[in-house]
Amino acid sequence: MAVTNAETDSDIMACWPVMSQLRPHLKEKEFIAIVRQQFAQGYKMAFIRREKAAAAVAGFRLMQSLSWGRFCYVDDLVTDEKARSTGLGGELLEWVAKFAKANGCRRLELDSGVQRFAAHRFYFRERMTISCYHFSRELDTRAGSA
Repeated sequence: MAVTNAETDSDIMACWPVMSQLRPHLKEKEFIAIVRQQFAQGYKMAFIRREKAAAAVAGFRLMQSLSWGRFCYVDDLVTDEKARSTGLGGELLEWVAKFAKANGCRRLELDSGVQRFAAHRFYFRERMTISCYHFSRELDTRAGSA
């Protein structure tokens, strides 16, 4: 299967049915605008079609940090629930890794929710390791709050 860079609005919308399985909080009518905002910040989206529909989608960024040097951060990686365990996720992740390496990255990084056990098994099969803890804190954005 060929990997396609999502660049047009049509490509972006083709990714919606699959991406919404990973990001159910997003609204379809806002999806293109949000992705375009992220494109302006360096986000890239690639996908694999199967029978004219997107079957696997990856969203990623090429970044630089003091701790890791130049690296690729995978924001989103999802295979359509009807196409899971068919090798598409591994194929797409490998494509992202090759793209990153060709663009000077030394590492591939991603975060995965602690409850996503099936995803973790997949990442281990793809030769990824748990290399650090990711900590987060929601910030209260109401006026006057600290």
